[in-house]
Amino acid sequence: MKYALLIGDGMADRPLSLLGGRTPLQVASTPNMDEIASHGVLGLIKTVSKRTGKSSDVAILSILGYAPSKYYTGRGPLEAASMGIHLKEGQVAFRCNLVTVDEGCLVDYSAGHISTEEAKVLIKFLNKKLRWSGIKFHAGVSYRHLAIVDYSEGRFSGFDPESLKCKAPHDVINQPLEKILPRGRGSNIFKELAYESRRLLDEHEINVVRRELGENPANMIWLWGQGKEPRLPAFSMSGAVISAVDVVKGIGHSIGLSVVNVPGATGYFDTDYNAKAEYAINALKEYDFVLVHVESPDEAGHIGDVRAKISAIENFDSKVVGPVLSYVKGQANYRACVLPDHATPVELRTHVDDMVPFAICGKGIVRRSGLTFDEVSAKESGIRIPSGHKLMGHFLEGDFSGWL
Repeated sequence: MKYALLIGDGMADRPLSLLGGRTPLQVASTPNMDEIASHGVLGLIKTVSKRTGKSSDVAILSILGYAPSKYYTGRGPLEAASMGIHLKEGQVAFRCNLVTVDEGCLVDYSAGHISTEEAKVLIKFLNKKLRWSGIKFHAGVSYRHLAIVDYSEGRFSGFDPESLKCKAPHDVINQPLEKILPRGRGSNIFKELAYESRRLLDEHEINVVRRELGENPANMIWLWGQGKEPRLPAFSMSGAVISAVDVVKGIGHSIGLSVVNVPGATGYFDTDYNAKAEYAINALKEYDFVLVHVESPDEAGHIGDVRAKISAIENFDSKVVGPVLSYVKGQANYRACVLPDHATPVELRTHVDDMVPFAICGKGIVRRSGLTFDEVSAKESGIRIPSGHKLMGHFLEGDFSGWL
């Protein structure tokens, strides 16, 4: 049996007046996702909540069958796992964004989606110039990086990883820094760190050039998503993960799935969709299970660009879902599942905990909804899965009798 799990990050949305009361999924041309929906099971699923958090790492852990309330320790340690970094006792991993601040406000969570090449130079510069004991930065992709903090000694001793509250930067755009910087025991050192990074980065030659070109400078770091190393049971079968973002790769690594790096996968609108599909098909020739994650619809949601979101959804459908679905349909036994990990409404520009549509077709999936893949049709189906971590069992077993 071949299993293809296809995740369009943040695809789900809410009705928009600009689209005549429809959602981007309803407007987008998605014949391949519609085929999965109309030939199989279509419904709504709860992947995130206010209690567990509304981030992609929480959602994807849930989709893969891991209850976040039991297994989630933070975004940072999952990204550390992707980089092959083992956290020692007394160490905490933080996600580290390169951001843009101006006039005391956070104005861009991605520093204009800075290039990976530029970002690597800035991260290396910080490691050299920020001579603080107890912290080391690791370069990732574009604006997404990692900071490892040792709180057992040095300047960071005394901060409490459990009480430190850090906000995700994409949730607090255009808000004053003093209201959104870390809070909790030991937070002052992290505020000092943020302002020191601003002093160092603001006049770096890369940022001087970016300003001259009318681009947002990467003039501060933003630490969030901290946590200790998780302990996750191995996934139930051999498989592979394909994604451009470290947190998804880290989840795959942590549960024993092979992480496939795809040239040209950027996590943005310019990602190589075709290459992702090609590598997914190759992975399915070797493994029984593949997860393909595409970030671009979420990025469009965060910048509030409805046209870009529709385009990203259509690219995901035609260039990823289509080829992978065509391949698995040619196998004797298969199942395909498509869904967003969460909703990222373009009008809100952040994640929400709405239920999102999912669709599954293939061997043993006999129900035919005849409906298209979107939020409204999924609601009309009457199928609800209130606990996201239960989806994987149904997908692998093909048994939806309890929900039909």
